[in-house]
Amino acid sequence: KFLLSVKYGSEVSFDVDKLFKQRISNALIALVIFAILLLTNVTINNFFISVLVAIGIAFLVFKLPYMQLKTLYKKNLYRINLMLPYYLKSLEILIQHYTVPVAIARSIDTAPEIFKPGLQKLISRIEAGDMSVDPYMDFAKEYPVRDSMRMMRLLYRLSLGSQENKQEQLMMFAKTVSTLQNKAREQKYKSRLEKMEQKTMMMLVCTGGGIILLLLLSITRMMMV
Repeated sequence: KFLLSVKYGSEVSFDVDKLFKQRISNALIALVIFAILLLTNVTINNFFISVLVAIGIAFLVFKLPYMQLKTLYKKNLYRINLMLPYYLKSLEILIQHYTVPVAIARSIDTAPEIFKPGLQKLISRIEAGDMSVDPYMDFAKEYPVRDSMRMMRLLYRLSLGSQENKQEQLMMFAKTVSTLQNKAREQKYKSRLEKMEQKTMMMLVCTGGGIILLLLLSITRMMMV
């Protein structure tokens, strides 16, 4: 479900079980179609090969949507990880003036779109009387990005703290958020460096390949003379 939220956005409603059944249905349709095509005028020698090819294509049709989601998630993983520290920073400012549940409720409007459904569920459970750590942990499980579990535990402890030690806990929370922001900046900088290195490597490979091609052409011409 989290991968689908990344691809389609949080406002799009979808049924995970329904999509899974649709994948199975598409795979079976592909199996039947390719089985008919491949088994037409088939001989005994290549019968089993045709069956294996049809099954392989059906399996690929079944796995392809999930593989696309995984690829999309990996490509956008660093961007998703960047969202959490900056959201928590805005939440930290609100917690200075409100209780944790009220601060979370007020932060929903300005939160990243992908986090909004989880935050709304979190607040709904707290307002329904669930004062345990479970709503916070379920949010972290629903959005398995870096350090989400640890930060949700800190938020829960902060929500339980009395007014006397709230400032001390808030300072600890702020320090952790700052550490996460520094990690996010380092990751962003590292990602840019890797992209620059890849572009440089591609330029070197293209240049080297061009030089080798010119040398081969020159040698070929000399041999033909």
